[in-house]
Amino acid sequence: MPGSAEPSLDDFVARVLRQIEAYTATHSAEATHVEVELGDGERLMLRSLSSEPGFGFLTLSVHSSDAEAEELIVPIGAIKRISLGPADETRRPGFALPGRKEGPETAA
Repeated sequence: MPGSAEPSLDDFVARVLRQIEAYTATHSAEATHVEVELGDGERLMLRSLSSEPGFGFLTLSVHSSDAEAEELIVPIGAIKRISLGPADETRRPGFALPGRKEGPETAA
């Protein structure tokens, strides 16, 4: 819209986090599995999401096979889709919502 403020990455991330929290509250699993698909088809299982460093880029903290947190800084335009589903301990690790205590399903 002409004259409107530029979209905020902080607001985008806050809205995504609210959506994840709402999904978690309305489903039977204790945690939500969050997967991001990038434009090139790569799929990432998210541990957490941050609006840093800004300037059109987000930081995605992803689950890796060796249990170490890996962080990727990607342009917001690289995200094709964000999928939410129930988490389980073995195949679909959980997303760590800010302010939630970490548990076996929601390691951050």
